[in-house]
Amino acid sequence: MNRLPVHRDERGIALVMAMLILLVMTLLGLVLMAGASMNRTLAGNDQRMRETLNLAEAGVGEALARIRNQETLMDPTDPDDVCQIFNTVAGSVPALGADSTGLATGQPVGSFLDYSSPTRGPDVLTISWKKDPTGTKVMRYDQTKTPKINSLTGSPIFVVQSTGRVNEARRTVVAEVMAKPYQVNAKGALVANVDIGALGNAVICGYDHFIETDYDDGKKGRPVVAVPDPDHCEDNEKPAGTNMPGMWSSGTIDPGGNFNGYGQPAAWQPSQVGFYAGPWDMFNMSQAEYWAFVGAPIGFAGKSDWNGLYHVDNNTVRQDASENMSLHSVSGEGMLYVDGDLSINAGFYYKGLIYVEGDFKINGNCWILGGIVVRGKQEIASNGGMTLLFSRDAIEQMLTKYGGQFVTLSWREQ
Repeated sequence: MNRLPVHRDERGIALVMAMLILLVMTLLGLVLMAGASMNRTLAGNDQRMRETLNLAEAGVGEALARIRNQETLMDPTDPDDVCQIFNTVAGSVPALGADSTGLATGQPVGSFLDYSSPTRGPDVLTISWKKDPTGTKVMRYDQTKTPKINSLTGSPIFVVQSTGRVNEARRTVVAEVMAKPYQVNAKGALVANVDIGALGNAVICGYDHFIETDYDDGKKGRPVVAVPDPDHCEDNEKPAGTNMPGMWSSGTIDPGGNFNGYGQPAAWQPSQVGFYAGPWDMFNMSQAEYWAFVGAPIGFAGKSDWNGLYHVDNNTVRQDASENMSLHSVSGEGMLYVDGDLSINAGFYYKGLIYVEGDFKINGNCWILGGIVVRGKQEIASNGGMTLLFSRDAIEQMLTKYGGQFVTLSWREQ
């Protein structure tokens, strides 16, 4: 059988085609390898970015814990207050300015997460106040106002800036948070379910006062003599406050001739109906919510720090009014719930709410900004000089301050 001859041109074309196919396959392999490498790089970058965001969120978590423990900003009247938390141990915190507080991280030594730095710089975990446009006032949140965010009333707003870092990757989160607000159903500065008798030279004012009112202000009554007036309280009343009667009682009220009382619509209102079913009623909570909020009962013997929410009782039977408590030389704030009798003696200063299931007795000079509620058994009387100034902010903000729960108002990546 005869074969047809193969021309050289055909062999050349076949060889070129084979080389072209090999080249294409090689290039395709390189492209696939490059794509795989690029995918790995992108996946690695994406993983690092997720890790940095998780670290930034962890920094916000530490900041909230430190705020909750009262370790950071304490004075909402100073808009320039700043707290910075460094990734270092106690004793090695960098020196800061007069308006700044420096803290060592609360993380375990040797396993610091990278959401702060050990030295001063832009990556330090920072807590500051939210300021008004002028930078001179702290902004607050008040559910009852329009607009809700204002510079006059409500819970002060914290700004937390946290930067998470993984190698060269970094992401910064800015969160605006506030302690959970509590709304109080107030009826007066002094609210009682028993008669109110002679109160000596006490001063009780139901006009709504600023929480910043100084100790002993108002001890000589309401009408001011000059501005500022450290002895009369009218200059510390909120222009748009929720004014109350000085005293509200389901019984009679006869405070005597030396008493100084003020309020709206009257200095006192006797024979009222609708006393609280329990303290939960005052806070618009269920019973279960209230008892969880106020915590387990404690004893008062030997205790000197009365800053916080305290439930004082000598047993575990709720509202049996069996406690017999006496306090003197106390400077405190928050809420004090006493399941029994409370006697207040000289040198007592308090901001917030005092709720007494038993009898309430005053045996010396005392000053209270906020409110007092007494269920009682016997008539309330005083043989000392009590000054009680109603302040809705003092009650609600102290509950908020020590309630330990936070609300995020805004979150953004910077």
